[in-house]
Amino acid sequence: MDRLSPEAFLISYPDPIRDAANRLREIVQRTVPDAIEAVRPGWHLIGYSVPAGRRVAYFGFVAPAPSHVQLGFEYGMLIDDPDGELGGTTLRQVRFLTFHHPDEVRERQVGRYIRDAARLAAMSRAERLALTLDRDDLAAATGTSVSGRAL
Repeated sequence: MDRLSPEAFLISYPDPIRDAANRLREIVQRTVPDAIEAVRPGWHLIGYSVPAGRRVAYFGFVAPAPSHVQLGFEYGMLIDDPDGELGGTTLRQVRFLTFHHPDEVRERQVGRYIRDAARLAAMSRAERLALTLDRDDLAAATGTSVSGRAL
């Protein structure tokens, strides 16, 4: 069975959304050169994984929609976000950035999140759990959430 290419997947989206998605794809590839890109048609997104020892760890996605595109991070709840840029705070685990036009995509901004997302995905479950517990303890001690906002 032939895999759907990202270009073919994105062809039906409006030009600004397709251009923003392609810009995000380029930034992901530059930021994590060994990232594995694959269209996941059932999820309506382009997913990214990174080799992590003997396994491959899913770390993020580019998800186009008719009016915007999201750059999402599987373990986004563990990414430091002191300025509250990440959406999805009501979700259990995933966080994302939303763009409506390619001019909104800033490599420096998104690169930091992409690097963190790949690093977190490559960790073992135990390492991520320890990080979660450390952050929960810090939040309880300081009265702030992981994002730095008051509880």
